[in-house]
Amino acid sequence: MINNYGFAKFVCGHCGREVVSDKSIGTKQRNHCPFCLWSKHVDDQVSGDRKSDCYGDMEPIALTFREEGVDKYGKKRQGEIMLVHRCIKCQKISLNRIAGDDDEDEIINIYNKSLGLPIIDLRYPILKENDATELYRQLGKS
Repeated sequence: MINNYGFAKFVCGHCGREVVSDKSIGTKQRNHCPFCLWSKHVDDQVSGDRKSDCYGDMEPIALTFREEGVDKYGKKRQGEIMLVHRCIKCQKISLNRIAGDDDEDEIINIYNKSLGLPIIDLRYPILKENDATELYRQLGKS
């Protein structure tokens, strides 16, 4: 729900904390909790469409980097960190951009837990051990 001041406001279905976030923190569609990083299955086909009829809780199971193309020298640019969510009701996998107010320690916890996951067929591969340096760099923890 967006209030008159342009802030998203909802209560997290997983941890129960109230979430109030300003659109200026890096994401236009806030549908994950910045504290526990769980989400709600609200989108159907396209991010932000809000057309899903599932509404299951979506567990953050891994991280990936968004593909960003190449720079002017032909070198691949590293994309931003994305959360990989899996709906506990219907098993749909979706990707969500992290936001500036997301708990960085929880992001790292998700990364560490995901290292033992089997391969998930995604458009982008989940982060592995050799991605730690870039993950920490993007989180400002290098």
